[in-house]
Amino acid sequence: MQLSKTLITTLHRLMAGESVAASSLRKDIAETLLAEGLLTVQTHGSRRTYCAISTSALKVFLESHYEELRGFENSEVLIEKAGLTRSEQAAETGNSKLVKVRSCPGFPVNAYEPIVCSLHGRELIVNPIEGSFIFITDWENFIVPRDVIVVGIENMENFRMIHHQRKFFESEIGSQRLLFVSRYPQSTDLRSWLQNIPNRYIHFGDFDLAGIHIFLTEFHKYLGDRSSYLIPSDIEQRLKHGSSTRYNAQYAKFHTLQGENCLQALIDLINKYRRCYDQEGYIPMKNENKLQ
Repeated sequence: MQLSKTLITTLHRLMAGESVAASSLRKDIAETLLAEGLLTVQTHGSRRTYCAISTSALKVFLESHYEELRGFENSEVLIEKAGLTRSEQAAETGNSKLVKVRSCPGFPVNAYEPIVCSLHGRELIVNPIEGSFIFITDWENFIVPRDVIVVGIENMENFRMIHHQRKFFESEIGSQRLLFVSRYPQSTDLRSWLQNIPNRYIHFGDFDLAGIHIFLTEFHKYLGDRSSYLIPSDIEQRLKHGSSTRYNAQYAKFHTLQGENCLQALIDLINKYRRCYDQEGYIPMKNENKLQ
């Protein structure tokens, strides 16, 4: 998408180390830069401003994604080093932190049954033993079979303990093969990978307004109809015993939240009972009949 002259000016100001009003930065770009850890948010009463955490790292990222921004001069750093890895920076300058570089891009994956995938054209069997998972760094060359459903799990405890939730996933999703992914550490890598594959995506998050907002703005917006929210068959019963405190804390910000079809039905249930329910409640405990 082409950048407007006004937006280019705003981004130039950020690269120069200035603060800009949050309203002056296009929402999708702001979300991406925040997810990449390139911006910090400052609050001044009801006003919010953005400021670059590292002007050099911000410049490198923006110039690599937007041709209109290339050629902007910044005398604060040696930009010619920007394309180097940390090891290359250290070897050439003795300072691996000359320019901010993400040392560990990618995302973790997990499965409770073997799934034959491909990495760099070579076979990779995703089958971690219980208590472990695999981290995919070179995600751009990671390919999974088309019939595998990718399940994104928001909470790391649920992600680590998928073996304990196998019956739950099989009862709610069916007997299809599932590859579980997590977006931690937070970045846009997982979303970018999902955009580049044809697989169906199911989002498993907390059953609250904030969790639904994350799905709508960070996944459904980019994946469209091949993405959906995991809504358990017993969620209404569980919401009756959920947290009213967190619902009240979220209501002011998300009370206008809307979805489609089943997702709207979930939003209506949350608003009906004025309660939220955490996904950790679906990790079986000793007394599985007791609501968490």
